[in-house]
Amino acid sequence: MSDLEKAARDAVEAADNAEMVRQIAAVLAAQQLLAQQQPPQAPACQHQQRQGRSAAEWLGIGAAVCVGGVGLAFASIAIAIGALSVAVLALVVRSMWADVQRKGRR
Repeated sequence: MSDLEKAARDAVEAADNAEMVRQIAAVLAAQQLLAQQQPPQAPACQHQQRQGRSAAEWLGIGAAVCVGGVGLAFASIAIAIGALSVAVLALVVRSMWADVQRKGRR
């Protein structure tokens, strides 16, 4: 390989490197411009913020609590009736078992 071919190859490589350096510089400059710009601000809310609940909301909440309380009361009554039924059943079965045991001994 002659010096002239080597010099030509180096010149082409240097030109490619120079173009790459220009592109990198352009990208960095664009990033700096974007970093310097302030982000867009969000538009202001169009509706007003309320500070408390209205009377209708409180009435709705009160009604929901009342309905929930009545439901809880009915559920408690159902549980109590179920427990009483199980207790009576246990006593009846115990009595029957005692009768069977007594009749079997005779």
